[in-house]
Amino acid sequence: MSVRIERLAIIGVGLIGGSLVRALREAGVVKSVVGIGRSRPNLEEALSLGICDEITQDPVEGVRGADVVFISVPVCAIPGVVARIAPVLAPGCIVTDGGSVKTAIVGECEALMPSGCFFVGGHPIAGTEHTGAAASFSTLYRGRRCILTPTERTDAAALELVASLWRLAGAEVCFMEPGHHDRIFAEISHLPHMAAYALVHAVGTADVEGENILSYSAGGFRDFTRIASSDPAMWRDIALMNRNALLKSIDGFSASMAELRQRIEAGDGAGLSTFFTTAKQFRDGIV
Repeated sequence: MSVRIERLAIIGVGLIGGSLVRALREAGVVKSVVGIGRSRPNLEEALSLGICDEITQDPVEGVRGADVVFISVPVCAIPGVVARIAPVLAPGCIVTDGGSVKTAIVGECEALMPSGCFFVGGHPIAGTEHTGAAASFSTLYRGRRCILTPTERTDAAALELVASLWRLAGAEVCFMEPGHHDRIFAEISHLPHMAAYALVHAVGTADVEGENILSYSAGGFRDFTRIASSDPAMWRDIALMNRNALLKSIDGFSASMAELRQRIEAGDGAGLSTFFTTAKQFRDGIV
């Protein structure tokens, strides 16, 4: 499929949105990019870095005449953004997103699309703990997966164009039903972030004779908890929007922790070896 985007609007020019623009610019498929966001300093940095050709803090003005709109804001804010911009979208405009929760977003945003405009749910599986336009880079998606979540209402041509954009950015595109997506990512993405935040919170608030025990942390602790440096507002919204699936995941994690505690309390060396070996085998099986 030959792709040429005359005008691309990016709402939220941070790591995710900025990296997508950089990749598409390198691929030579985008003529003009307008960056839209609340932070004027971040927008001005995006402009100075050449990510955007123009910037605005007004999403309604920014999306006028756009062929494609990519939304990368906290997940709870996405439907509200779509509701605001929908009345001014150009005929044929395709709106897509990068949110890591899909059921609620896709359902609400599809219903908001005016006749002749199309919504395609998406979730690029890539990122770092850094934020803002300056954190973006063109190779972020290279060799990574991007999940698209079509429904029976999804326009086939719009879906193919969005898939083509992600492939041009270097991603492997997969397709998944929104609810199935949310259950999977509650386990492999949302739960690990909750665990990292909870671990750092527990250690940071531990009372060990007045010591700042975090100052003694070494590589293992730092590596394991790196994701707890991610944007708190983003993860607050993810936890709330994917609440039901995430609670099931937390219950499963709590059961594993309870089993581990029981074996430690009982001095069950054989049981601990089995527990750790099973976990190691699962981890070693990750490609």
